Amino acid sequence: MFKIQNVTKIYENKKKAVDKLNLEVENGEIFGFLGPNGAGKTTTIRMMTGILDITEGDIFINQYNIKKDPIEAKKCFTFVPDHPEIFDSIKGIDYLNFIADMYEVSLNERKKLIEKYTKDFEIYKDLTDSINSYSHGMKQKLLVTGALLPKPKLLILDEPLGGLDPRSSRILKNIMKEHCSEGNTVFFSSHILEIVENLCDRIGIIDNGKLIACDTMENLRKKSDSTLEDIFLELTEDEKI
Repeated sequence: MFKIQNVTKIYENKKKAVDKLNLEVENGEIFGFLGPNGAGKTTTIRMMTGILDITEGDIFINQYNIKKDPIEAKKCFTFVPDHPEIFDSIKGIDYLNFIADMYEVSLNERKKLIEKYTKDFEIYKDLTDSINSYSHGMKQKLLVTGALLPKPKLLILDEPLGGLDPRSSRILKNIMKEHCSEGNTVFFSSHILEIVENLCDRIGIIDNGKLIACDTMENLRKKSDSTLEDIFLELTEDEKI
């Protein structure tokens, strides 16, 4: 579904945030992306989504190069950032219709999906209110709903469970599983290691801009019969020695 090929990101201050990163994620996978603060996680996601320029290398989304063919690449995915930054002087329903228009979701399909997801997330009755009246969690639910409307081949989520109550977190995890069971892909980062351990088909760990592990939880345990938290701490501490 997507491939990161020898990707490096160097900022203007000469800091190398990502260093020759290679990663490939297939259709039908829930892929967890982990790393300590400042490891290069968010930089990688921003390059994948075209928000940041790539210094070296290439990223392919469904075979489209995000640098050379950004429009076609962006048609293949939706993105929920780690902070629900959103133009908040409009109503919730107007935001969802805007997203549906951008991805050319039919009127009948969007109506069905908006009702389904916003009722699941318990914000259906709030859609006619201005977004600036929403709580952090409500904004997060609105962004997730918008990202689901186009039924994207690739769903990219950066800390998606932040601000969500336990019930909504459970619903989102079930949606992620259902999305992948239909042959789509979910790529998400999280600091909640227990969720990553129980939810993901494969897990990648980045530290100091380099991918230091990438495997199934079963195979990671073969190297260290521990929890993901133990494995994560062991690997990232080893990198610092």
